[in-house]
Amino acid sequence: MRTVFVSGAFDVIHRGHIELLHQARRLGDHVVVALDSDFRITSVKGEDRPYHNLSDRIAVIEAIKYVDEVCVFGSDKELEGLIRLYSPDTIIVGSDWKGKTIIGKQYAKGVHYFDRIRGLSTTQILQHSSDR
Repeated sequence: MRTVFVSGAFDVIHRGHIELLHQARRLGDHVVVALDSDFRITSVKGEDRPYHNLSDRIAVIEAIKYVDEVCVFGSDKELEGLIRLYSPDTIIVGSDWKGKTIIGKQYAKGVHYFDRIRGLSTTQILQHSSDR
């Protein structure tokens, strides 16, 4: 069984998220999604985030057919521990992470970079909706 590990906030689900998870499924047989805790999202993205709370985000991610398992992390150390625990064949991250430190990559056989879909980021979507 080939395990693929994906992590992120997955705060406001959009086509880019679905394409990312579909790509993860194509790369493996078992897709694990690690969600940032609410506290972690707030500390990284600001007081107005997350838009959806953790229990809602878990419910939505679990409903996506490409996902087999969901877990939660609240720090870089916890994320690294999860990756070590799962020892995935592949970690999939956005192409904007090229050249940056990828937490836990030493516990995976490889890293795959997903090309983001232009204009589809949660931050951009929320900004656009507040401009209306």
